[in-house]
Amino acid sequence: MKDIKLAPLEDWGLETERPLLISGPCSAETEEQVMETARRLMNTSTQVYRAGIWKPRTRPGTFEGVGVEGLKWLRRVKEETSLKTATEVANAKHVFEALKYQVDILWIGARTTVNPFAVQEIADALEGVDIPVMIKNPINPDVELWCGAIERISKAGINRIAAIHRGFSSYAETKYRNAPNWQLPIDLKRRRPDLPIICDPSHITGKHELLLEVSQRAMDLNFEGLIIESHINPKEAWSDARQQITPEELYALINNLVLRDMSTKSNSFMPQLEEYRSEIDRLDDELMQVLESRMKISEKIGECKKENSVTILQSGRWDSILEKSIAAGVEKNLSAVFVKKIFSAIHQESINAQTKIMNQ
Repeated sequence: MKDIKLAPLEDWGLETERPLLISGPCSAETEEQVMETARRLMNTSTQVYRAGIWKPRTRPGTFEGVGVEGLKWLRRVKEETSLKTATEVANAKHVFEALKYQVDILWIGARTTVNPFAVQEIADALEGVDIPVMIKNPINPDVELWCGAIERISKAGINRIAAIHRGFSSYAETKYRNAPNWQLPIDLKRRRPDLPIICDPSHITGKHELLLEVSQRAMDLNFEGLIIESHINPKEAWSDARQQITPEELYALINNLVLRDMSTKSNSFMPQLEEYRSEIDRLDDELMQVLESRMKISEKIGECKKENSVTILQSGRWDSILEKSIAAGVEKNLSAVFVKKIFSAIHQESINAQTKIMNQ
């Protein structure tokens, strides 16, 4: 994405004090619900009013949005409040209708980001249009797909682009609706430091009790904003009721966030930080040397197996290593998930090395 030139949030016509707050109902349901939510959000620090007009649902027969009628309500929100408006688009028709009703910001949903054909259709519809576009991560943990969607929209001439981190689908049982996989948005930010990243705690958590926890994590990682679903009566919401909160609860949540700075005026901070970083660098060097030594032993094991016509994978041995390593890690206050990931990666690299030897 090196050839992409992105505009800062200042060029979006928004106040840029963190966090940029985007809020509103999961779905626009009725004109009364849309307007009352907007009026109550004016008493918070919300700058952008979000509402789903077309709802991509997993199965037919559920509420799939009010359609174009809801765009009229969003236009009324613009006329009667200080809020800008945003909605999701999934195809060219959605884009044309949203532009016709002067929606301020568009976003591309996770189910659309995963499909390059759909993203390209949206990009073609946006050719020559000057409007901010936010792009959610694909439902599967694939940074390249996310980058590809951003590039397609950029090549259409859009330079006001932000990424939305809404979590990733997983078969594993977690407390979240969508696993945060924080390393992926961090990797995206590493590639493009100028790309604003907005966290979507509502879709990550799937439940209102965890919104503050995830919002705080996003702020600690220096994300630029939050997109949180709010509703005048969450329990009666027509979609995703569990993850929505009232505008008043949103106000309380934002006020409970601890916003930290990128730097400090403390004279002792940088020397102390550099001391710790030097120690980390030393330990990383030692870790690399240990890994190098371990891989050399794995290669010798591969040669031994080849000479004796023994298969590479020894499931019983691997299960024993993993069980022992997780137990040792937990005793050292390392999470079982972390230890499993580390040793699984090491094991896979050992298999790769031994496979190479077998094929020589």
